[in-house]
Amino acid sequence: MRVNKKYSCLPAEEKGIHIINIRAIEDIGYDQHESTLLNSLSKNPDADCKYGLYFRDGKRKVDYILVYHYKKSSAGKTLARRAQQNDASVRSSKQDQPLPGKGVQLEMGESEPHMDYHEDDKRFRREEYEGNLVEAGLELERDEDTKIHGIGFVKIHAPWNVLCREAEFLKLKMPTKKMYQINQTHGLLKKINSVIQKITEPIQPKVAEHKSQTVKRLSYPFSREKQHLFDLSDKDSFFDSKTRSTIVYEILKRTTCTKAKYSMGITSLLANGVYSAAYPLHDGDYEGENVEPNDRKLLCEEWASYGVFYKYQPIDLVRKYFGEKIGLYFAWLGVYTQMLIPASIVGIIVFLYGCATVDENIPSMEMCDQRNNITMCPLCDKTCSYWKMSSACATARASHLFDNPATVFFSVFMALWAATFMEHWKRKQMRLNYRWDLTGFEEEEDHPRAEYEAKVLEKSLRKEHKHKETDKEKLTWKDRFPAYLTNFVGIIFMVGLTFAIVFGVIIYRISTAAALAISSTPSGRSSVRVTVTATAVIINLVVIIILDEVYGCIARWLTQIEVPKTDKNFEERLIFKAFLLKFVNAYTPIFYVAFFKGRFVGRPGDYVYIFHSFRMEECAPGGCLMELCIQLSIIMLGKQLIQNNLFEIGIPKMKKFIRYLKLKRRRSLDHEEHMKKKQRYEVDYNLEPFAGLTPEYMEMIIQFGFVTLFVASFPLAPLFALLNNIIEIRLDAKKFVTELRRPVAVRAKDIGIWYNILRGIGKLAVIINAFVISFTSDFIPRLVYLYMYSENGTMHGFVNHTLSSFNVSDFQAGTAPNDPLDLGYEVQICRYKDYREPPWSENKYDISKDFWAVLAARLAFVIVFQNLVMFMSEFVDWIIPDIPKDISQQIHKEKVLMVEVFMREEQGKLQMLETWKDKDKKKGENCNNHSPRLSRSRSGSLSSCHSYPLDV
Repeated sequence: MRVNKKYSCLPAEEKGIHIINIRAIEDIGYDQHESTLLNSLSKNPDADCKYGLYFRDGKRKVDYILVYHYKKSSAGKTLARRAQQNDASVRSSKQDQPLPGKGVQLEMGESEPHMDYHEDDKRFRREEYEGNLVEAGLELERDEDTKIHGIGFVKIHAPWNVLCREAEFLKLKMPTKKMYQINQTHGLLKKINSVIQKITEPIQPKVAEHKSQTVKRLSYPFSREKQHLFDLSDKDSFFDSKTRSTIVYEILKRTTCTKAKYSMGITSLLANGVYSAAYPLHDGDYEGENVEPNDRKLLCEEWASYGVFYKYQPIDLVRKYFGEKIGLYFAWLGVYTQMLIPASIVGIIVFLYGCATVDENIPSMEMCDQRNNITMCPLCDKTCSYWKMSSACATARASHLFDNPATVFFSVFMALWAATFMEHWKRKQMRLNYRWDLTGFEEEEDHPRAEYEAKVLEKSLRKEHKHKETDKEKLTWKDRFPAYLTNFVGIIFMVGLTFAIVFGVIIYRISTAAALAISSTPSGRSSVRVTVTATAVIINLVVIIILDEVYGCIARWLTQIEVPKTDKNFEERLIFKAFLLKFVNAYTPIFYVAFFKGRFVGRPGDYVYIFHSFRMEECAPGGCLMELCIQLSIIMLGKQLIQNNLFEIGIPKMKKFIRYLKLKRRRSLDHEEHMKKKQRYEVDYNLEPFAGLTPEYMEMIIQFGFVTLFVASFPLAPLFALLNNIIEIRLDAKKFVTELRRPVAVRAKDIGIWYNILRGIGKLAVIINAFVISFTSDFIPRLVYLYMYSENGTMHGFVNHTLSSFNVSDFQAGTAPNDPLDLGYEVQICRYKDYREPPWSENKYDISKDFWAVLAARLAFVIVFQNLVMFMSEFVDWIIPDIPKDISQQIHKEKVLMVEVFMREEQGKLQMLETWKDKDKKKGENCNNHSPRLSRSRSGSLSSCHSYPLDV
């Protein structure tokens, strides 16, 4: 391997690694081709290698691609093209040349002007790294003759011996020759299962992997010494493309550049811009005429299409193509969506019950009855006048749709639903672990991240400069203390910013309500509350969507400055910060309406003011639950429609369109080159890189919070979540299959930290729903009135019982209405919603005994509801086993069968030895017939004049 010696030693100041994300500007264009006629008559070499899926010899499969930027002068472009084509045609016939075209690149560099130091340094690192990959057993082939000018590709192939070696290192479970029968149900269960299979047959995907199997191959960690156990009749398909790319990626991560006194794996090289991308290839095209059948095309037809939204997902094929981690995400999303179906049905029933009983609800009927002539106190100072309670009739009737006795039942149901969902997922997860041969799999410690290695290197260089020991350096809490402090201050600031924005929206609501009350006509004043609520919620929605994107970037930056050691640590810390910030951002406005609005208003004559001018807003006569429902529904639907769907569809399409315009603008005039079909790795390079599953999980977790946390105020939340998820599954599937580069398959046996977050939300939902029912709704005051104060055992008189009286002469100076005769008569006493003593009492306007009775009942309900539902949830958790019985039996059966296989193997070896012993004995007897010198040793070995001793 040729290495330029003048770059073997770097200056001392260049030894440190500075992690900079270098994104070179793509100079896209096409070279002029001067032999169009000859090439049109010759055989197409791209067809032999299946347009980039194989090496030029058409035999070795491309398992991984490395992409790099290089600079080439325009003067020598045509000459370089010819030289490279001639060199490629010669070298393609030689199997022992690892990098065809490499020598041409160096010779071409000698005739061109000298490139800058950084470009030469990157080329030097690439040469050394690729040389180390060849030493590790990989086979490489370079291609710089592409349609994308300035971009070079290194194709990597892992031969059979390397695959076997790495599979043994990684302890990959591979199917053996041994097959066994899967336990089948019998009797009534078998008939039920057959009926269910016939009913669900139309909604099953037409995929071979999805069909129920009656036999299964016994799996065992691959071992080169026990290759006879495995079915190696077809070595090309024994390791599928997902496994091959995983093996190559492991080699890329641990292969380093050790010269220039630092160690760099592929992650460091990517971070420093030595390579611009690294990815495995898709299996082929997914659309077009004459496309060969492949897993990608099958996934596109049976999974990533909106036309199959009613079908089950082909989870096994998803796992086969993308790996276990992505397969588990889509399996979890499918289970979650299925579990939303019963929740949606019950929510619809609860909503319909509210609609059916709205005309029988006595409190709303009393509020709507104009004969009661209840005069309410003004909603704001000066500009607002007295108003009739009957004007809030529509709000009161709408509140009953969500504030009725069925809501309590639905809250209990959803708490048990959440516990059942978690248990159902654990069982499903165990079934997938069994099917995917992940039983007994333990995640090993990952390789250190590039940034961590760079920080350790800087620390060791500083100590070396001070003549100190540098062995086994690592980052301690002292090194990370500034980052921890920045994280703490940053998160506190972001949470404070969210609270400040919510406070600003509160000021907007108060000021806008006062302004509309001044300018509105009498007919328009009744809709002031709805107008203010709707506009404020829309403002909240826009702010939440904007801050979601900002907080995602800030959470990533805060995690990066912590410099976690491994990718797993980085992901867990990022998830925690992003979830904390986005949770606060999404739910703070809802928490305000549910638990704080109307709690600190004061009373007429003694209101609480903000900045001595803005009076705190109060709830409607029917309570704040209706407003909470509006807030929750608009934010939930808006986030799902705009952020989750439009952004996921629109942004990738927009990026793809911009990329297309750049290609069109910089396209060459050579029609032959333009019409030439792109190689597979060129097409995949133009796709978006895979950014991880964190955004996908995050949006679903936030949605899960909307479904469970405030479900008492919005029973239709599960229905809207179900409709969104039906689209979300196909949208994510289409994105993974058609819009993204193929991610590296990652083995995983569970969904990781997300499961703990889900459990935490489920526990929190019980507490929040208990407080919503108790303090936000009128459920408890109604019960207290019905059983303690009602004279005839009905709800008649409940509205009057919840209203207190105020003498208008007790208004503070300057706060009385400017138009006291707005209703056409003089008002002496007005009413307001609170439990206080009347003005004719000795302790006027003090809190009454009724308030304490209702408060005691509310707190008692919270305690009883929380403990009862928690107990029921734990009971569900306990009664449903985590591992299905049939799966535990199958796992035990596999262990027994594996022991039998090895016992038979040992018995075979002993029988073989006994056979050899008998043959040697017969040979000794034949020798004894011809010679008297035969003797038998005590150890059982045979010897003669013509044989050597054989000890068993």
